[in-house]
Amino acid sequence: MGRRRKRQPLLGVEITGVADKGKGIGRHNDLVVFVEGAVPGDVVNVRVRKKKSNYYEGLVGELVKPSPDRIEAFCKHFGVCGGCKWQNLAYETQLKHKTQVVHDAIQRIAKLDPSVLLPIVPAPFIQYYRNKLEYTFSNKRWLTEEEIKSDVEITNRKAVGFHRPGGFNRIVDIEHCYLQGDPSNAIRDAVKNFAIEHGFDFYNIDNHVGYLRNIIIRTTTLDEVMVILSLKYEDEEKQTMLLDYLKKEFPQITSLYYVINPKMNDFILDLDMKLYHGRAFIKERLKHVEFHIGPKSFFQTNTPQAVHLYDKIVEFAEFEGDENVYDLYTGIGSIACYVAENCKHVVGIEEVAMAIEDAKVNAKHNQLEDKTTFYAGDVKDILDPEFAEKHGKPDIIITDPPRAGMHPKVLDTLSKIAAPKIVYVSCNPATQARDIAHFGDQYELVKIQPVDMFPHTHHIESIALLKLKQS
Repeated sequence: MGRRRKRQPLLGVEITGVADKGKGIGRHNDLVVFVEGAVPGDVVNVRVRKKKSNYYEGLVGELVKPSPDRIEAFCKHFGVCGGCKWQNLAYETQLKHKTQVVHDAIQRIAKLDPSVLLPIVPAPFIQYYRNKLEYTFSNKRWLTEEEIKSDVEITNRKAVGFHRPGGFNRIVDIEHCYLQGDPSNAIRDAVKNFAIEHGFDFYNIDNHVGYLRNIIIRTTTLDEVMVILSLKYEDEEKQTMLLDYLKKEFPQITSLYYVINPKMNDFILDLDMKLYHGRAFIKERLKHVEFHIGPKSFFQTNTPQAVHLYDKIVEFAEFEGDENVYDLYTGIGSIACYVAENCKHVVGIEEVAMAIEDAKVNAKHNQLEDKTTFYAGDVKDILDPEFAEKHGKPDIIITDPPRAGMHPKVLDTLSKIAAPKIVYVSCNPATQARDIAHFGDQYELVKIQPVDMFPHTHHIESIALLKLKQS
């Protein structure tokens, strides 16, 4: 068998923009080049990983000329764990490029005038802004190139951290994470050290063995903490030792859970969460609304910025107090509960049944039972003209679909219902623009507001206001 020919690097590629998943984008001999680790303004030599007929993919082999917007990353794990791809890019420049993503989606996909684009809302905090993190245990820690090349025998491969990009079976051992504030780092380290000291097995994804699988840490601005330990099998002695240790070392833990996951994957929302200690939920407050968050609840990951996001939704809706509102893809009813005081009634629809149960609990807790109604089921199956007849034609529709956007059937139904206003919240400007284009001449895109929920990443939230045109 012949040797695979080594690809020659691409020399002097100027990075002019940002592509999907935060990769830098440039050109070489009229072909597009996507470069991991490059930022706009860099000139780099590219180590090619993949070559197709119309593009290259690669890594920065050598930084020939750094961008004037390039900065020093503050985390030692940057470039390895993959969690914060833009730590080496000035925050103001991150915001500029995120705004450009929304601009291009409006112009190129929706085919509309991008002058309706408003200035982006920056995040109030660019470190320690997440309220939830999940770490993975592994007995096969990812090794650096230096470790691999050294003659030193590495006996301890145990790790608690994040999956290495492009290597799901390798875990980067995290020493300090800047995504979540105290006591997140301390809890992770304490569990790791206790488990090593007592000889607990860490999970091996390749052969599906090991005891400790994952740890989820949730925190709130009310100083409440939830910890969920995912274990491969039941071992009462081990789990009692570990959970009692956590109880003692971290008395601030409000809710302490464990879950037994014998499956091949890490998904645990379909499993029984067992409350070991404390309250069944933690509390969080967004201005006037207090939420109960359980172990399976979805909640906006950036709490301070969620307040700004929801305030913008209220601003765009231009409530007068007597509106009938539909909240599509309502989740645990966070938007529905937040806007309920501004209107007559909100009807929420969500596919995940347990999220709807959370929504009802939160509505009751905030004394909003008379102002909210919630339905569990797929929006495309529940929302139809008959539904609108039963609940009254909506004056405002708020929709916050998943990244894939709204189903064509939902778009068709919205066209038939013809609500005077649609406030469309999206985590994917491309599918949002596609859906807006579906309405054609029926609706006018009045304005669109980018909101940065996830600093140092390519992710961007945007809110669009659509108004029904007068016939």
